[in-house]
Amino acid sequence: MVGLERGTVELEPYRKEWVDLYEEEAERLQNIANDWFLDFEHIGSTAIEGMLAKPIIDILAVVETLDETEDLISRLEDHKYEYRPEDVEGRLFFAKGPHTNRTYYLSVTERGSDFYEEKIAFRDYLRDHPEIAAQYSSLKKRLAETYPENREQYTAAKGDFIQDVLERAMNS
Repeated sequence: MVGLERGTVELEPYRKEWVDLYEEEAERLQNIANDWFLDFEHIGSTAIEGMLAKPIIDILAVVETLDETEDLISRLEDHKYEYRPEDVEGRLFFAKGPHTNRTYYLSVTERGSDFYEEKIAFRDYLRDHPEIAAQYSSLKKRLAETYPENREQYTAAKGDFIQDVLERAMNS
């Protein structure tokens, strides 16, 4: 099962079904906008075996260019993806599911962009270094207990750890 109320923090132990849910949704997305999407990646904690995670599947979709994406945005909105404009350079962000039960996050980016490279490097580093993944999981658990109703604070408090791992990942 996936889904979590917007703004809240609840973690669940890793579930193998998350991989299947990612694959099913990536296939759905390909059918919705196959003329846009070049590739998909399963990112975030649900993509790392053994990791505690919010039960929301994170998908990274690769496009040729982020220029002139109005048609893509409207097509995804027609299929229950809510476009959430934000200030993260190099990505378009969408959420699926009602505010009370977010099920998927979709980040659309260009292959080779900084956003793409960082997300893949971080995921792969944690997959390749289970001891670091365990530390991250432990940190997430402590922070989820501290900030169960404040995802912004929870996310901000992970920042130093994430930055440290990202620097190692990008330099390895």
